[in-house]
Amino acid sequence: MRLAASLSTSVAALLATLCLPTSILAQDAPAADTARPKQLVMISFDGAGSNALWQRSRDFARQNNAHFTYFLSCSLVIPRADRATYEGPGKKAGRSNIGFAQDRPEAKERLGHIWQAHQEGHDISSHTCGHFDGKDWSAADWTAEFTSFHDVMTNAWTAIGAGDAEPKGWRDFIDNDIRGFRAPYFSTSDGLVTAEKKAGFTYDASLVTKGPMLPERKGDLIRFGLPLIPEGPSQRPIIAMDYNLFIRHSAGVDNPSRSAEFEERAYSAFRAAFDKQYDGERIPLQIGLHFVEMNAGAYWRAMERLASDVCNRSDVACVSYTEAIRMLDERPGKVHSSTESKNSAG
Repeated sequence: MRLAASLSTSVAALLATLCLPTSILAQDAPAADTARPKQLVMISFDGAGSNALWQRSRDFARQNNAHFTYFLSCSLVIPRADRATYEGPGKKAGRSNIGFAQDRPEAKERLGHIWQAHQEGHDISSHTCGHFDGKDWSAADWTAEFTSFHDVMTNAWTAIGAGDAEPKGWRDFIDNDIRGFRAPYFSTSDGLVTAEKKAGFTYDASLVTKGPMLPERKGDLIRFGLPLIPEGPSQRPIIAMDYNLFIRHSAGVDNPSRSAEFEERAYSAFRAAFDKQYDGERIPLQIGLHFVEMNAGAYWRAMERLASDVCNRSDVACVSYTEAIRMLDERPGKVHSSTESKNSAG
């Protein structure tokens, strides 16, 4: 499924145009004399634009013992007036499928949220800059985009004339703590993994899997996938992401009058997927959202209901991908190495 250019303005602005250990140990089945591992839940956000949703997500996480992963599109810290400073692979300068910050104050506020989220223990990861489809990109193209992301983020404060407000440690954070990546649209090419390793990424979250699965290891790169989960009256599988639900429920057109219905369907799907793992193998559950309140916020509310239900349990951990890798590495067992990649949203 592709992002539709005909979405409502608020959606279209974001969507339509939208090392760690060398092995992860994951258990096959809990030993009879060993306590069961915590159920891990990883909630992530693609794009990470809206400052209001930055604040909402950070406040919610603080109140519910959760850490999130934010896959940031770095064009959103470039003011529109300066858009020509960015040029994506094979694109004209000043192009971005996800837009730019409206002005410098907006960009500065967003940078503040990024820094504060990092300080609060959330993962800040890369979603490229311009949110282009990289299915035909070479390793060199991916490398060029990763370099643009790094350069934009490194110099983001000075580029908007706010160098005096740059937090101490910002550049070290950009150099050393942005270690994850998710490809826009989950669209990858053969050159991606090579470029990710060259850029120093330690995990990738660009796969889609047939149900919750443990991550796979590809050399020094840990690869995660959003799962297909049963949803709706017919329980047809769907990627556990808001955009895919949005397309299924209302064909990508906001329908606020049915928001409560869509929320309940999404929550029921999320909760059933959680319960299956919590009561079963305890494979991590991953859920993806965007910084857009599709169908009048139905999917954000569904996510918040699930997280508020489960994240404070003593045997559940709502964690970032970095934290999940560390916790999985402590489990006995073997690395899961069977995943299938599909294109979707992202």
